[in-house]
Amino acid sequence: MGILGKIFTWWDGATIGTAMFSSMNGEHVGTDAQGNRYYRAKNKKTVEGRERRWVIYNGANDASRVPAEWHGWLHGSFDGVPESNLPPPRIWEVDYTPNATGTAAAYRPAGALERGGVRARATGDYEPWNPDA
Repeated sequence: MGILGKIFTWWDGATIGTAMFSSMNGEHVGTDAQGNRYYRAKNKKTVEGRERRWVIYNGANDASRVPAEWHGWLHGSFDGVPESNLPPPRIWEVDYTPNATGTAAAYRPAGALERGGVRARATGDYEPWNPDA
Protein backbone atom coordinates (compact mmCIF):
# COMPACT_ATOMS: atom_id res chain seq x y z
CA MET A 1 0.00 0.00 0.00
CA GLY A 2 1.35 3.39 -0.98
CA ILE A 3 1.61 6.51 1.12
CA LEU A 4 -1.78 7.79 -0.09
CA GLY A 5 -3.39 4.54 0.97
CA LYS A 6 -1.87 4.87 4.44
CA ILE A 7 -3.21 8.43 4.72
CA PHE A 8 -6.75 7.89 3.50
CA THR A 9 -7.81 4.25 3.98
CA TRP A 10 -8.75 3.05 7.45
CA TRP A 11 -10.22 -0.31 6.37
CA ASP A 12 -6.97 -1.79 5.08
CA GLY A 13 -4.75 -1.38 8.14
CA ALA A 14 -3.70 1.43 10.41
CA THR A 15 -3.48 4.90 8.89
CA ILE A 16 -0.49 7.16 9.48
CA GLY A 17 -2.49 9.17 12.01
CA THR A 18 -3.43 6.07 13.99
CA ALA A 19 0.15 4.81 14.02
CA MET A 20 1.43 8.22 15.17
CA PHE A 21 -1.28 8.47 17.85
CA SER A 22 -0.40 5.01 19.15
CA SER A 23 3.32 5.75 19.34
CA MET A 24 2.85 9.14 21.03
CA ASN A 25 -0.08 8.45 23.40
CA GLY A 26 0.10 4.71 23.88
CA GLU A 27 2.34 2.30 25.73
CA HIS A 28 3.09 -0.85 23.72
CA VAL A 29 2.29 -3.82 25.97
CA GLY A 30 2.60 -6.79 23.64
CA THR A 31 2.37 -8.45 20.26
CA ASP A 32 0.49 -11.64 19.40
CA ALA A 33 1.59 -14.48 17.09
CA GLN A 34 -0.01 -12.76 14.07
CA GLY A 35 1.91 -9.53 14.57
CA ASN A 36 -1.00 -7.47 15.95
CA ARG A 37 0.30 -4.83 18.41
CA TYR A 38 -1.56 -3.97 21.63
CA TYR A 39 -1.45 -0.63 23.44
CA ARG A 40 -2.76 1.08 26.55
CA ALA A 41 -2.98 4.81 27.30
CA LYS A 42 0.25 6.23 28.73
CA ASN A 43 -1.53 8.75 30.92
CA LYS A 44 -3.71 6.06 32.58
CA LYS A 45 -6.74 8.10 31.60
CA THR A 46 -9.89 6.06 32.04
CA VAL A 47 -13.09 6.01 30.05
CA GLU A 48 -16.08 5.24 32.28
CA GLY A 49 -13.74 3.84 34.92
CA ARG A 50 -11.84 1.55 32.54
CA GLU A 51 -8.33 1.88 31.19
CA ARG A 52 -8.19 2.68 27.47
CA ARG A 53 -6.76 -0.21 25.42
CA TRP A 54 -6.55 -0.81 21.66
CA VAL A 55 -5.03 -2.96 18.92
CA ILE A 56 -3.16 -2.05 15.72
CA TYR A 57 -3.67 -4.91 13.25
CA ASN A 58 -0.84 -6.34 11.20
CA GLY A 59 -2.67 -6.23 7.88
CA ALA A 60 -6.37 -5.82 7.23
CA ASN A 61 -8.63 -4.66 10.06
CA ASP A 62 -10.49 -7.83 11.04
CA ALA A 63 -11.63 -8.26 14.64
CA SER A 64 -11.71 -12.04 14.25
CA ARG A 65 -7.90 -11.92 14.07
CA VAL A 66 -7.65 -11.00 17.79
CA PRO A 67 -6.85 -14.16 19.80
CA ALA A 68 -9.09 -14.98 22.75
CA GLU A 69 -6.50 -14.12 25.38
CA TRP A 70 -5.91 -10.66 23.91
CA HIS A 71 -9.65 -10.14 23.45
CA GLY A 72 -10.05 -10.64 27.19
CA TRP A 73 -7.28 -8.13 27.90
CA LEU A 74 -8.75 -5.54 25.48
CA HIS A 75 -12.12 -5.75 27.23
CA GLY A 76 -10.68 -5.53 30.74
CA SER A 77 -11.38 -9.09 31.85
CA PHE A 78 -7.95 -9.09 33.52
CA ASP A 79 -5.24 -6.50 34.10
CA GLY A 80 -2.01 -8.34 33.29
CA VAL A 81 -0.91 -8.92 29.71
CA PRO A 82 -1.91 -12.34 28.38
CA GLU A 83 1.60 -13.79 28.20
CA SER A 84 1.78 -13.61 32.00
CA ASN A 85 -1.74 -15.04 32.55
CA LEU A 86 -1.96 -17.88 30.02
CA PRO A 87 -2.08 -21.55 30.96
CA PRO A 88 0.01 -23.92 28.82
CA PRO A 89 -1.66 -24.76 25.48
CA ARG A 90 -3.84 -27.88 25.38
CA ILE A 91 -3.25 -30.66 22.84
CA TRP A 92 -6.76 -30.17 21.40
CA GLU A 93 -6.31 -26.46 20.67
CA VAL A 94 -5.95 -25.65 16.98
CA ASP A 95 -4.15 -22.78 15.30
CA TYR A 96 -6.04 -19.71 14.17
CA THR A 97 -7.88 -19.86 10.86
CA PRO A 98 -9.09 -16.59 9.34
CA ASN A 99 -12.76 -15.80 8.87
CA ALA A 100 -13.59 -17.13 5.38
CA THR A 101 -16.94 -15.37 4.99
CA GLY A 102 -17.17 -13.73 1.58
CA THR A 103 -14.22 -15.62 0.13
CA ALA A 104 -13.96 -18.66 -2.15
CA ALA A 105 -13.08 -20.76 0.92
CA ALA A 106 -16.39 -19.97 2.68
CA TYR A 107 -18.71 -22.84 3.61
CA ARG A 108 -21.47 -23.34 1.04
CA PRO A 109 -24.07 -26.01 1.87
CA ALA A 110 -25.94 -28.06 -0.70
CA GLY A 111 -28.52 -25.84 -2.38
CA ALA A 112 -26.46 -22.65 -2.13
CA LEU A 113 -26.54 -20.52 -5.28
CA GLU A 114 -22.74 -20.71 -5.54
CA ARG A 115 -23.05 -24.52 -5.80
CA GLY A 116 -25.68 -24.48 -8.51
CA GLY A 117 -28.75 -23.82 -6.35
CA VAL A 118 -29.93 -27.43 -6.48
CA ARG A 119 -30.88 -29.18 -3.26
CA ALA A 120 -32.53 -32.44 -2.36
CA ARG A 121 -36.26 -32.50 -3.01
CA ALA A 122 -38.45 -32.01 0.07
CA THR A 123 -40.04 -35.18 1.35
CA GLY A 124 -43.48 -35.62 2.88
CA ASP A 125 -42.51 -33.94 6.16
CA TYR A 126 -43.17 -30.44 4.75
CA GLU A 127 -46.62 -28.91 4.95
CA PRO A 128 -47.04 -25.41 3.44
CA TRP A 129 -48.79 -22.69 5.40
CA ASN A 130 -52.30 -21.93 4.25
CA PRO A 131 -53.88 -18.59 5.32
CA ASP A 132 -57.41 -20.07 5.14
CA ALA A 133 -56.68 -22.90 7.54
